[in-house]
This record gives sequence, structure tokens and C-alpha cells, in this order.
Amino acid sequence: MRNKRNKSSFGALFLMTLFVGAGLYVYFSVTFERNAPVITLQTNGYWNLKKPLQLKIEDGSGIKSYKVIVRTKSGDSELLYNRLLTPQKVIKLELQPPRGAYAIKDKDIEIIVQAQDASKWNFLNGNVALKSFKLKIDKKRPQVSIVNNSYKISRGGSALVIFKAEDENLKELYIESNHNKHFKAEPFYKEGYYIALLAWPVQDESFKATVVVNDAAGNMTKSYVPLYLKNKAYRLSKITLSDKFLNGKIAELAEQFDETQGIEVPLERFKIINEDVRAKNEKLIHKLTSDVPEEMISDFKIKKMYPLKNGQVVAYFGDHRKYYYKGHFISEAYHLGLDMASHAMAPIKTQNGGSVIFANYNGLYGNSPIIAHGLGLYTLYGHCSSLEVTTGDEVAPNIVIAKTGKTGYAMGDHLHFGVLVQGIEVRPQEWMDKQWIKLNINDIIKRAKKIIDGK
Repeated sequence: MRNKRNKSSFGALFLMTLFVGAGLYVYFSVTFERNAPVITLQTNGYWNLKKPLQLKIEDGSGIKSYKVIVRTKSGDSELLYNRLLTPQKVIKLELQPPRGAYAIKDKDIEIIVQAQDASKWNFLNGNVALKSFKLKIDKKRPQVSIVNNSYKISRGGSALVIFKAEDENLKELYIESNHNKHFKAEPFYKEGYYIALLAWPVQDESFKATVVVNDAAGNMTKSYVPLYLKNKAYRLSKITLSDKFLNGKIAELAEQFDETQGIEVPLERFKIINEDVRAKNEKLIHKLTSDVPEEMISDFKIKKMYPLKNGQVVAYFGDHRKYYYKGHFISEAYHLGLDMASHAMAPIKTQNGGSVIFANYNGLYGNSPIIAHGLGLYTLYGHCSSLEVTTGDEVAPNIVIAKTGKTGYAMGDHLHFGVLVQGIEVRPQEWMDKQWIKLNINDIIKRAKKIIDGK
């Protein structure tokens, strides 16, 4: 009797173990996983019925089948259906617009995606996911028109453009140059109008500006800015490096910079300072001067600039300097400002008010305050011996902001005067010319206002 009872108990225990083991296998096995497929549609809620939508379906056990339906007021239409012979864990699809997409007049449609995985769960039927995406349809391109712009732009110079841009789902707008620079535009005067300063970099042989407007659905409109191009020539200077200079000023500068620590060869130190340190300093300048206000402006008035009274020009903007040592080319750089000299520690004044965005030491530029005047226009004052302003100050016109000096990469007491438009150095001489400002800035704005007002 005891043997029979033992055998019975053993059999029951075996069956229980078998059932528990099978249950654990089903519970933990990927084959019987219980998670529904994950469906992702890359969209911001808009579709222009031109560009395909990116659809992604994922599942640990693999996707066995999927179906995509477009639902409009007219009914449902099937975009895709597929039953896979071999389940795939990740499926990436491009949803092309349905046939006759441009006949769809609905402003809202629905994309419905159904996916079934290869799991043995749910009595071998697997898991099913159903996800719906509501999209707004926008097939209309933004409307863009140039209101007014400067007649011409010179290589290394500036210009102004005012344009109108309209779209009920406006996303972004900018002015693109042929060298892929994006100039930001600021709201101007009345709703739907925008204004921007442009700059033709002195290093570039050509220039083209195009207003680009995108809406949320991906519709794009471009409008060319009709500027007459003046390819101004700039000086090419061949400069011979002397041992006195290399072992004097360059050795002195080399002590300041991390990049030249441990470098003993004079020519190598010069090359690092002229290229690497300069690039680092200018990267900071470009970053600081790339900001453009976003609030609407009704006007922009700028006075003729002349920061140094009785200052004599000692070096011009745009000089392309090539450096040689004993007949061998060593390095090169562009001079991106106007050097002016008067007496030592001469007072520097700004003729236009603005915000001091930087007032500190910046490598080759020495002590160099930078002032923002609005509309992406900035002025820089390099090599100063002392500063009369600090970062964050609001300065009024005609106040002393600094005194000339020879800090940084300067051989003698002078001012390096720089003007920048959205992070690009431009010819200071234009902004020091009252007539140029009138013709290219003030008159353009005045005429644009009359056009906008319908006068």
C-alpha cells in the first residue's frame, strides 16, 4: 500500500512540476511574449501629400503582418498591406501619398496602422497593435514677395532686404546665401513683414541671397533677392617674418596661450598663433555676434560711425596677408577690421547706442568690447588698453567706451575697429559713410514702409 501511495504522490508531483515548468516557459519565453508591436510615425501633425511619411514598426518576436489605411471623409483606402513569410523585428516603411492625393480636399485625415506579431500568445494568434494618427493636410506653398532691398552689395559689404511672408502654418524663414549661410530675419513694421541685414564674406568670390520660407507641412517657397554684385578687389600683402619679430612679439604672445605651451620652434609658434589661436578667438566673436532679436521693430536708425577722433587709417579691412620666412610660405590670414591710430590711449567713442555683449580679453584681439546695435549689427573695438564698460551695460551714443592700446596681437597703440553682421565681418568703411547708410539702409526702410502702407 505504501509503495502505491508513494508512486501516486510522485506522479502528482511530477505532473505539477511539469505544469509549473510549462507555465514558466510560456511566461518567460520570447515565443509567447505578450507585448503588442510598437508603431511610430515620424510626423509633426501635418502632411503636404507630397513627401512620404516615415513609419516604423517594432516587436521582440517579429512582425508577421501589417496594414496601413488612410481615412478621409470619403471613406477608407488601403495604403499598404503585407503578410511576411519571415517575421522581422524592425520594419521601416515610407508611406507614399495615396493615389489622387491632390484631389483630396479634406483638411484633416487619419492614418490607421495595424500590426500583428509572431508571438504564440493569445492561443497562437499573437499580439495586435492598432494605432491612429490624425494629420492636418496643407498642400499650399507659403506666399513670399520682396518688398524692397538695397540696390547692390559689394564683396565684403552689407545690404538690407525687407520682404513679406504669409502662411497659416508658417514654421521658419531665413535668407540663405550660396555658401549655405542662413541670415535670420526680424519681424518688421506690420504683421507678415520681415527685415534682415545681409553680408557678403570677403573670403568668398561670389554671393547670392534667397529668401526661404517653410511651413509645418514641409511646403517651401524661395524668392531670389535681386542684388547687383560689385566684386571689390582687396589688397594681397606678402609679409616677410623677421627673427626679431618671431623672438619678440610672438614669443611674448606664446606665453599666454595653452596652444603654444611647450612649443619652442619660433615658426611653429607663429603658425599656431596665426591659425589656431586666431580661429579660436574669431569663433567666439562669431558666436557672440550671430544673435538677432525676435521682437518686431518699426524702424532701424544708425548714425555714421567714426570711433576714433582724428584717427588715421593704418591698415585696411580685407587685406589678405601671406607670411613668408626666408622665401618660404608659412601661413596666411585676412585682416577683418579697420586699424586706426591717433595718440596713445586715445578715447574711443561709439556713435550709436547699444548693449555691451562682451567686454573682456580675447586673445589676438586683446581687450575688445563688442556692442550690439540691433538687427544683427555689431561693432568691435580691439587692442584696447583699458575698458570703460562692462558686459551687460546699455550704452548711449557718443560716450567713451574704452581707450586705444596694444593688447593682444598689436605692434603699436591703435584701434582695430570691426563691424559684423550676423557673425560675419563686413567693411567698416560702409558704416562710416553717411551717404552709404542713407542709400542702403535708411532710404530702403523708408520706401518699404510706404509700399506696405500702400502709398
